[in-house]
Amino acid sequence: VQLQASGGGSVQAGGSLRLSCTASGRTQSRVNMGWFSQAPGKEREFVAAITWSGHDTYYADSVKGRFTISRDNAENTVYLHMISLKPEDTAVYYCAASNWYIGADARRYAYWGQGTQVTVSS
Repeated sequence: VQLQASGGGSVQAGGSLRLSCTASGRTQSRVNMGWFSQAPGKEREFVAAITWSGHDTYYADSVKGRFTISRDNAENTVYLHMISLKPEDTAVYYCAASNWYIGADARRYAYWGQGTQVTVSS
């Protein structure tokens, strides 16, 4: 599975962005998807995850109520809609996929996209 993330950019605090992650390759596999963020000098952190069916979603406490993860399996794409962005949301955002795991442990995701930069200015 190959993942291509896009949609990052620079916004002011309070603004919004929508990230996309499109999967290709063995996309007939039912993969669970996650988004992680990594700020300079920090470890990669869990942001949100969604099961292959889209029925279950999970969020980090820091983004609950502001970020929404969704997916369109017909388009092999997962989205992360971010609103009320804060300067502390500034990071490179990565999408990840797993055939069997759903959760916050980055080590359990086998496939990763290249990352897209999100910059939020105050």
